[in-house]
Amino acid sequence: MSVKAQRLLKIREIITGEIIETQDELVEALRDAGFSVTQATISRNIKEMRLIKLPLADGRYRYALPTEPTTFNPEVKLQRLLNDVFVAIDFAENLVVMRTMPGNAHAVAWLFDSLDWLELLGTVAGDDTILLIARSRQGAEALVERIQSLL
Repeated sequence: MSVKAQRLLKIREIITGEIIETQDELVEALRDAGFSVTQATISRNIKEMRLIKLPLADGRYRYALPTEPTTFNPEVKLQRLLNDVFVAIDFAENLVVMRTMPGNAHAVAWLFDSLDWLELLGTVAGDDTILLIARSRQGAEALVERIQSLL
């Protein structure tokens, strides 16, 4: 595999796994991964891959593959669903526990996992309970406040 092909695969991996807002951030991420690149090379690669910029919920933009759906907004869907099925929420340390109406926890957790919320590490769902794992205690507090603002 050529160096260019390896770099294009790495770009795909980086932009699907991280929020990359600028070409400079992409150059730095590639350099951190061991690729020697310039901004001009990355600019050409972005054009070749036909990368697009998708809006994030907080008003920022991120690079994405053109095949990613652009009409799906998980935060809007989450807000609608929470208004129908939310029961309660609380946290301890970096763990947030949310209760929903029976049978809805998986759908809500899936929407949380679709968000680009930096403070959220992941979720575990049962039938009517979701464990949201925050990166820190402060992240858990922020998650609770953010979720309550959607209600």
